[in-house]
Amino acid sequence: MPKDICQCEVIAKEEQRIKIRVEKRKWGREVTIIEGINEKDVDLHQLATKLKHKLACGGTAKNGKIELQGDHRERVKALLIQEGFSEDNIDIT
Repeated sequence: MPKDICQCEVIAKEEQRIKIRVEKRKWGREVTIIEGINEKDVDLHQLATKLKHKLACGGTAKNGKIELQGDHRERVKALLIQEGFSEDNIDIT
């Protein structure tokens, strides 16, 4: 199908189970981890760049996860919903 009429990415975003959690790293630094986004359907690096820009923090996308510096759990959930992910499929722990 042509890209302009294809709804594949929208459908893929609605079906994914996303987990958002915070890890403590050395010296007590917190890192927000976003897991469960399928790399084949969504460009993780582009999504990580958008999140880093909107949250004004550093981070990376590697090994199928997005890592953001700091505790941004609630704000990340709101931003993912704006990007088209289903609110029911996003879990915060």
